[in-house]
Amino acid sequence: MKNLNKYILASLCLMVVSCKESELDLFPYNQVETSQAFLTQPDITLAVNGMYNGIRGSGSYYQGTWNIIADVLADNLTFNVTGRQSLRTFYQWQYTGEATYGLFNGGYSIARRANAILENIDGFADGQFKNNAKGEALAIRAMIYFDMSRVYSKTYLNANATDSTTSYVTSTDATQLPTKEPVRPFYDKVIADLVLSSSLINVNNGVGRLNKAAVEGLLSRVYLYKGDYAASITSANNSLGTTPNITSIANFPLIFRDASEAGVLFKIRNTTIDNSNTLGVNYYQTVGGGKRSEYVADFDFFNTYASNDVRKTTYFETSVYNGTSQNHIIKYAGRPGQPAGVLDAKVIRTAEVLLNRAESRYRQNDFTGALQDLNLLKVNRYTGHINVILIGQALLDEIFKERRLELAYEGDRFFDLKRRNLPVVRNPLTGERANGTGTVPVFATLAASDYRFQLPYPQAELNFNKNFKQNPGYK
Repeated sequence: MKNLNKYILASLCLMVVSCKESELDLFPYNQVETSQAFLTQPDITLAVNGMYNGIRGSGSYYQGTWNIIADVLADNLTFNVTGRQSLRTFYQWQYTGEATYGLFNGGYSIARRANAILENIDGFADGQFKNNAKGEALAIRAMIYFDMSRVYSKTYLNANATDSTTSYVTSTDATQLPTKEPVRPFYDKVIADLVLSSSLINVNNGVGRLNKAAVEGLLSRVYLYKGDYAASITSANNSLGTTPNITSIANFPLIFRDASEAGVLFKIRNTTIDNSNTLGVNYYQTVGGGKRSEYVADFDFFNTYASNDVRKTTYFETSVYNGTSQNHIIKYAGRPGQPAGVLDAKVIRTAEVLLNRAESRYRQNDFTGALQDLNLLKVNRYTGHINVILIGQALLDEIFKERRLELAYEGDRFFDLKRRNLPVVRNPLTGERANGTGTVPVFATLAASDYRFQLPYPQAELNFNKNFKQNPGYK
């Protein structure tokens, strides 16, 4: 993994001094070596800012393709033949390891920035500054590694003792050649980092940085995937507090125009200076006054949204492009009066944490609590909602339905199907037009047991690190 880590070290170098990759081996002559870059509190502050900037700069995570890839792989989107053909190999489940290079390298690049902080922070005096910086770095590392495990491996409940995931690298040593790890101990490492982070991190770090509530929200997510529902409930309670703020119907659309922070636990800032329009461009570009979509809403899924659901008008627009009416995704249209597609990437929201708790309560036989959580979400999404009374499987199915409706196009659907050991099933008879006609999908079903639920590792890394093996099913 030296090849990978050398690339990552170049990224770390950018947040300390300006340097070139070819100069990385020249210390001490013309650059600051890593161990000398963490001597003062301003050094650490710079490194923490660089860690978040690394997330912003990674083209495959939250400010990149993360907001679309899980829906492209699943059943919330339909490929648009008049688009640019982006991510088509993912939609058709014909990806190679080279297609996931950004997910792999981007993840380890971010984690290495966190590791650099963690390797040097203990030299500082105990106190709030040290604790908070350490807490943020631990949380970033755990968050990224958990997402990498969702991409490349089976989830905790579906994995056996021989199933592996990527390496939980905790060192900046560029010479290490780690092996893959068993899935279940890997989860334990994610949880340990998040638990320690929660005990250290500030209650409030400002917009665009993690805090205690966000870390507890992430823990609720990981515990849900692990099947530790009691722990998921506890972490959700810690995150949500006694009066969960999942925002109102009137305020909900403002979240996705960056006009409100209500219900957003953690997001990646994208200023007008950054001016990254990737999130919006993933879905469409404005051409000739119309929306030229890469992908449009799946016809059946679009019609699952009720007319009194605020998410329908927040997430979708039905309009004509090139003479054809389509259901476009406008969730990432951008801020009013600013460049199209430029907005902050929402990583975790209170609504997800509430849904984590609702499902966990159900699985812990707290059906009353699960129903209360479900109705709390609904009353803040459906105009004129009257509380529903559901029991048994119907209650769980409604929780799953609301999770799909709420978290559509936020990096959840494919991984949620994987977690629940369900197949991807697209309607083979509907196409990209608003009325369901058009080009029907050739690739409509991916069985839950299909090896392609675990994406392949980049071949370039396998060639270099002989200790690291490809996922089963790939050559």
